Amino acid sequence: MLILISDAFAPNLPGQISRFGETTDDKSRLKDADVVLIRSKTKCTKEYIDQAPNLKMIIRGGVGLDNVDQVYAKEKGIAVYNTAAASSIAVAEVAFALMLAVPNHLIAGNNGMAEGKWLKKELKRTELYGKTLGLIGMGLIATEVAKRATAFGMNVISYRKSGKPSEFAKVLPNLEDVLKESDYVSLHTPLTDETKGMFNKDTIAKMKDGAIIVNTGRGKCVVEEDIVAALDSGKLRGYATDVWYSDPPENSPITKAKNVVMLPHLGASSKENLLRIGDIIEEKLEEFVKTKA
Repeated sequence: MLILISDAFAPNLPGQISRFGETTDDKSRLKDADVVLIRSKTKCTKEYIDQAPNLKMIIRGGVGLDNVDQVYAKEKGIAVYNTAAASSIAVAEVAFALMLAVPNHLIAGNNGMAEGKWLKKELKRTELYGKTLGLIGMGLIATEVAKRATAFGMNVISYRKSGKPSEFAKVLPNLEDVLKESDYVSLHTPLTDETKGMFNKDTIAKMKDGAIIVNTGRGKCVVEEDIVAALDSGKLRGYATDVWYSDPPENSPITKAKNVVMLPHLGASSKENLLRIGDIIEEKLEEFVKTKA
């Protein structure tokens, strides 16, 4: 069995899974691969899948599968998995770090000090304590964010399409109810036809004045131009993001906007998370081998 490691994983991964077959990072060998391991960079489109006639399984190290044509993979009999459980803590910690960075002016304070400026009077902090956090989506990552927000004394509410209750947040029946109550809105939705551009000028208009959006879900779930306009008008007090339309972003207006905190898609890149991803990949390969035995 040939396992193509198409994106960056933990350095120990090839050795960890070598017992299942040959591993390679040579993308020219896609045509011979039985298994492809990807993260965000590789796009498993119909055209990509058609280049791999031997392909039997795709494993994405991360949350979500919007970079895999799941319908076509199923038609071809290719099993598709992700490693959602592995990434929950890593992404939740980044989301919470971003949520702390905006009201505490961590970036402006740091940069001011580096420039020899003492901005003690200019930078006015606000606390998370007592504020309302609205989670859009209530999956594994949002649940971890909710736990941390509760520890900080925040009121946690959520919009979940299914309406399924959560022990970590009060689930409200519709999105507008969450938006009008939330001081902070944290996005945790996959990218689908329904969620693409979900946060646009109309959605933002329903939010509290001066609210802050934190996006560690998918870049394309927001309309970037509408985010910038809301920041310029003061409707939004801040926007913090780790996700983009593309990695790296191309001509994104967010990168030039005011009151923005930005990261280069670091959410799932912790050392610990990459090791957990490797463990789940090993488990999936073990299951695969057993079914073929």
